[in-house]
Amino acid sequence: MPDIKHFDADATLDTVVRLFWRDGMVSTGIQDVVSATGVNRSSLYATFGGKQELYRAALRRYAERRSQPAFRRLAEDERGLPAVRDFFAELIEACCHGEYARWGCMISNAHAGAESGDPEVRALLDRLYRELRGSLHAALVTAGRLNQLDPGVDPDSMAEALALLAHGVNLRSRAGVDARTLHRTVTATLDAIGAIGGHGTTAP
Repeated sequence: MPDIKHFDADATLDTVVRLFWRDGMVSTGIQDVVSATGVNRSSLYATFGGKQELYRAALRRYAERRSQPAFRRLAEDERGLPAVRDFFAELIEACCHGEYARWGCMISNAHAGAESGDPEVRALLDRLYRELRGSLHAALVTAGRLNQLDPGVDPDSMAEALALLAHGVNLRSRAGVDARTLHRTVTATLDAIGAIGGHGTTAP
């Protein structure tokens, strides 16, 4: 029986998340994981399983720590359209500045990558997309109640469009598009759906 090295599984998984997030699942081999974490293969296999199982665990960790808290904050925010603006502003800031600049989003990267062919990964991605769309829908319903939306805006259709825009921001930022361009695109979209000149205000 191989000697299993003792290590902090949580800290190791956090490192693996960053590795898969930055480089993608296909481009990351087990030896890359061993080198980045300092954990030997037998310990990795015994704790997480093979590379595919390790990737699934990393994707779940990313969703739990990064995506879902942002979705909940948006869904629970009672400000309406300003909450949507802030959601996108924070998304662009995270994508274009700081430690994880130009990494995109691990979820969006998975949608665009071969890893989405794994049925378990696909199911997780589909569930997260529904959660993203649901949080945007909740914010738009609030915006409608506050008279912040143009009367012709359908929250169902617009939530779908904004969810697609969020993934587009993630993917385009990874491709090197600058923050100013992304902000202009988001601002134009939100201005187009807002009441009274598109600024989410109401008449006095």
